[in-house]
Amino acid sequence: MLTRKISALAMTAVALGLALTACNNNGADNASSSASSSSVATSNPQSDTAKDKPSGTPAKSDTKCTDQLNYAGDPRSNAEINSIGASTGTCPPVQKSPSGTKCTDQLNYAGDSRSNAEINSIGASTGTCPEPQKSDGASGTPKDPDMKCTDQLDYAGDPRSNAEINSIGEDTGTCPPVK
Repeated sequence: MLTRKISALAMTAVALGLALTACNNNGADNASSSASSSSVATSNPQSDTAKDKPSGTPAKSDTKCTDQLNYAGDPRSNAEINSIGASTGTCPPVQKSPSGTKCTDQLNYAGDSRSNAEINSIGASTGTCPEPQKSDGASGTPKDPDMKCTDQLDYAGDPRSNAEINSIGEDTGTCPPVK
């Protein structure tokens, strides 16, 4: 019985050693023996191996990179991100979409009846900012310069926040129509 336990421990130690050797090779030939790997690891300073590693967060062995970091907005697929983490042992840095700038920060949407959130959502889902919809001047109420739009008109039941309604009034000089 004791012999079986020792054999099982020895096999586990060998398997663990091989797994660690494969993980620490930084993409080098995994077919090398563990003896040559350990001699290479001890003869090379750690700074040489660190400079060959890609920058990013060290990958946890049993956790996908997409479960470790927030890759929302990264143009790469989860499979690609996780594959990079599995092959390098390091989760790649998060990449933002090329523009990364909200549509409302790129174009003048003053007078557009859509909310900033709606405009930015369209831009994020299509990859292109929508054309500003200009008011023909007939909709809305001229804003009293000394009052907020929400104090000037009754917006009860309007789904937009008071801040959004008042912001539209400040930006355009016209209180938006009640939705």
